Amino acid sequence: MRHHDLAQLNIGRLVAPTDSPLVDALADFVYRSAHAPFLRRRREWFERMDETYSVLWWVPAGHRPTVSEAIERLDHLRKHGATPSAFTFRHRFTADEEVEVADPRDVCSV
Repeated sequence: MRHHDLAQLNIGRLVAPTDSPLVDALADFVYRSAHAPFLRRRREWFERMDETYSVLWWVPAGHRPTVSEAIERLDHLRKHGATPSAFTFRHRFTADEEVEVADPRDVCSV
């Protein structure tokens, strides 16, 4: 039984799969599929951003995050770096780590 889905906010381009993939499957799609050549050319369509513009986090299965929740997660990532509450493809956490978090700095207020 699935207990968590993966949420993503990407300011430049939101990839919204029709199914809730595992983190590896989503990373494969973004970086190793037909999407990759477009990702490499993103500077042709988007300004370079100096700050983090993409965030991942686990949500309870069936929950659909709001835009304000996504922005709060992105702000959390920008302020604290990758934590179980807000992370990146490069610095990932499992859904279990999100649940077990003990450090208050790692907890997003959403």
